[in-house]
Amino acid sequence: MIRCVRLWTGPDRNSYFEEGTIDLTPGVRGDWLSGKIKVASISFQETASGGAFTWHTAPVRQLVITLSGTLDFETREGKHFVLHPGDVLLAEDTAGSGHSWRLVDASSWRRAYVVLEAGAAVPFRAERQQATS
Repeated sequence: MIRCVRLWTGPDRNSYFEEGTIDLTPGVRGDWLSGKIKVASISFQETASGGAFTWHTAPVRQLVITLSGTLDFETREGKHFVLHPGDVLLAEDTAGSGHSWRLVDASSWRRAYVVLEAGAAVPFRAERQQATS
């Protein structure tokens, strides 16, 4: 399964996250597949080792696929989660107090930003949810 962390804005305008996976079903040749997801664009970005970004929200609803680098994300309530290469971030916190991140290993952060079409369904399956109270 592909690890995915969903990041969203709660009713109190703070960012929250829940860990899960991209839901996959058996396919041909023993592969596991997701359905197709409607996307608007894809772009790539690289941040040098030691990089960080202070409080911000996601500019649009998007998937962020980490290709290299290990990151520590933090919400305003002091909750943390870590992304590793191969992890997917479903960034839906497009309003509110936002989140921050910093690189925590010696690698650069190489990632793909996949901007979702409006209303696009993402096959995210939560494993556990962070409380919003």
